Amino acid sequence: VQLQASGGGLVQAGGSLRLACAASEKSFAIYTVGWYRQAPGKQRELVASSTRAGSTHYVASVEGRFTISREDAKNTVYLQMNSLKPEDTAVYYCNADGYLGSTWYDYWGQGTLVTVSS
Repeated sequence: VQLQASGGGLVQAGGSLRLACAASEKSFAIYTVGWYRQAPGKQRELVASSTRAGSTHYVASVEGRFTISREDAKNTVYLQMNSLKPEDTAVYYCNADGYLGSTWYDYWGQGTLVTVSS
């Protein structure tokens, strides 16, 4: 599965962006999907995830501001980011992982840069 992330850019604090991650295969629907980010000098962190059953999880710093959603019919996962803060500045990566049979799969998209100016 190939993942193609898009939607990053430069936005002022308080603004919004929507990231999208399109998968190349329909099997995408069986995976847990997530958005990670990595800021300069920091480790990559999980921002939000959504299981195939629709259960979502958010890191505390984005709770109430970010929303992850998936549109399996379009093999796409979104990250709606509202009330952006300068500390949200990072390269954002989409991920899909899970078992297919007994084999673990872990796919990453290329990053998309989000820059939030103060």
